[in-house]
Amino acid sequence: MAKISPFKAIRPTRDLVHLVATRPYYTYKENVLKAKLEDNPYTFLHIINPEFGEKERTEPNSLERFALVSDAYQEFIDEGILLQDEQPHIYLYRQTKEGHEYMGIVAGASIKEYQNDQIKKHEATITSREEMFTRYLNVVGYNAEPVVLSYSDLEHRIEPLMYNKVKERPEYEYTTTDRVKHELWIFDEEESATVQHAFEMVEELYICDGHHRSASSVGLKGWREQLGQGHFPNEDFFLAFFLNEKRLHILEFNRLVKHLNGLTPDEFIEQLESQFEVEPMMVPAKPTQRHEITACVEGRWIKMRCKDSLFYTDDPVKVLDPEILTEHVLSPILGIEDLKTSEDIDFIPGTQDLEKVVSKIASGEFKAAFFLYPVEIDDIKRVADHNLTMPPKSTWVEPKLRSGLTIYNINE
Repeated sequence: MAKISPFKAIRPTRDLVHLVATRPYYTYKENVLKAKLEDNPYTFLHIINPEFGEKERTEPNSLERFALVSDAYQEFIDEGILLQDEQPHIYLYRQTKEGHEYMGIVAGASIKEYQNDQIKKHEATITSREEMFTRYLNVVGYNAEPVVLSYSDLEHRIEPLMYNKVKERPEYEYTTTDRVKHELWIFDEEESATVQHAFEMVEELYICDGHHRSASSVGLKGWREQLGQGHFPNEDFFLAFFLNEKRLHILEFNRLVKHLNGLTPDEFIEQLESQFEVEPMMVPAKPTQRHEITACVEGRWIKMRCKDSLFYTDDPVKVLDPEILTEHVLSPILGIEDLKTSEDIDFIPGTQDLEKVVSKIASGEFKAAFFLYPVEIDDIKRVADHNLTMPPKSTWVEPKLRSGLTIYNINE
């Protein structure tokens, strides 16, 4: 049983929403970020970066910086850029990008269900980062970017409710400069109750994006309880986007390495042959099936097919291609022991063109590139069901949601 909660969203006025809602701060290149902050007084980035243009700034991730973020947020409310709905609602959000339609429910996800492992995780969080986000939430008092949770709608109870709603005019409808269309509908009280009831039939939810955001919301509730601070009902939930797993788009992260660990291309390929069936490729391409890896080694293209012994295992992690590549190539042959800290490897999401990745080898910046076939949602679920973690940088999950579209007030 999945318990979801309606909430009174704080959100942009209809005429300003296309100017306010923004991609996450960290996704912008410095020059693009600067241009947006200079040219758009309404962007949510002004809240996240309240000291733009100031010569003297507070320390990043300090309580002083968080207080300024909170002040900037309040200014947007005072100026009427952000308004709060008078009644709690559940919301329907649809994002359309390059032929993919991501339509799902925006509501509060239960912290109790997170703690009881009904909301399942597949990624280990970094304690210091989790604690930093917890301090941030305690000061600012809101969630601005939803955690993406997937669910299975085998009984087809939720989809009809969404399809019926999108027949109406959306509250928001706009397209951003990256050619992504955004739409938002608001369920009324009766409709929200119907959606809540439909989700009671969902047994499990899986975190697809936002492990640190969800963990910090849980941490905030526990921290405030320890301090004996006043309890707000909204603390029992965190902002989430509930997406049917069939609508989820999972891409791979490809690997670029800076050296062959002293080996020539021939020597490197020879070492691969003990674990893989290796053959040359006439035309550069990404793999077309599971347990197939393609690689560009100093300009030479090869296809690597995993031998049966590599994936005949009951371990749901060791059977994954990113883990196979690490255990049998990156670590033993190339000497890259820790993918999280090594400076000899880079990760490129599957959204990037093949030619763009290969150009980094032609430039001499990297010696080899490895292209992986995307894992599937069932792989992620098996890993989560076994309380294990996915290999580092094994999935690029879409949709990527905007900050500031439906803000969740924790302190009410």
